[in-house]
Amino acid sequence: MNSRNMGPVELLHMSVFSQSFSPCGRFLAAGNNYGEIALFSLSAALSPDASEGSQKPILNFTAHEGPVFTLLSTDTHLLSAGNGEISAWSWAELIKKSSKAAWTRKPSYETSLEIPEINAMIINPKDNSLIVGGGDYNIHMMDMETGIFKSVLKGHTDYIHCLCFKEREGEILSGGEDGAVRIWDSRTNRPVHCIEVFKYELCGGGPSLSLWHLRSMSPTSVFSLPGCQREAVFHQDLIMSVGEGPYVSHCLHGGTVKAQIPCTPSSLNTLALNLRNTEHRVMTVGGSSHQIDVFTNFSYRAFSLSF
Repeated sequence: MNSRNMGPVELLHMSVFSQSFSPCGRFLAAGNNYGEIALFSLSAALSPDASEGSQKPILNFTAHEGPVFTLLSTDTHLLSAGNGEISAWSWAELIKKSSKAAWTRKPSYETSLEIPEINAMIINPKDNSLIVGGGDYNIHMMDMETGIFKSVLKGHTDYIHCLCFKEREGEILSGGEDGAVRIWDSRTNRPVHCIEVFKYELCGGGPSLSLWHLRSMSPTSVFSLPGCQREAVFHQDLIMSVGEGPYVSHCLHGGTVKAQIPCTPSSLNTLALNLRNTEHRVMTVGGSSHQIDVFTNFSYRAFSLSF
């Protein structure tokens, strides 16, 4: 279903929490705090004869009752999650401007009183399982073929905010509000290591972006960025990071903050790189605004898409 037209107050209070590019790299999906997903055509927005209308969604629909905290693309589907549930949308159907969910699933939570938010999702390509983490402190694993949640990894003592998969070792890494990064063996579902980041007095003990050497489990660099950093990605010899403050930080692995690139939102939640093809090679950044900044050259903002 298409969402209603936003009023000025709603636009003023909008936050973009999540983004994901289509498998072909020609479309961008973004999720906001109102439970909506907007689909943008990068082909149209990047075209030499792009107009203001090219920067608007080709499709905008309500996906969840609460905020869309995380989005993830598979080869065929866009997965979205918010308060306790995961929905799948066929990319082929979305591109045709149809927004009917292919399926919706909920992990089995221990309590039915509170619906925990889902903050992070990744795919384990080795066994085609979906791994989700969030507000119940647990990691839930779902078989993508059957839709059955087959196991739960327990160990965190607070919200899980991020997940990633080390394919060569078959390991899952999870980061939580308990100040720990936990490493799990995806074959046995057993914990392998726990990095207690909070025990290292980095920059006076405050929240800092830091780079760690996984073999020795020790920090190698700390980046002097003000405030909490919410997302960081490796790109060539840089780490690109966003968080509190209206800029993307370009950091060198040795700890130097090389540049800070101005953005439209005053605070940022999400950064995504589309490297699937050279034609649509962009960086997109979203946060406390209805606008999503697009960078064709990673050193300055080219234009903004808007909900």
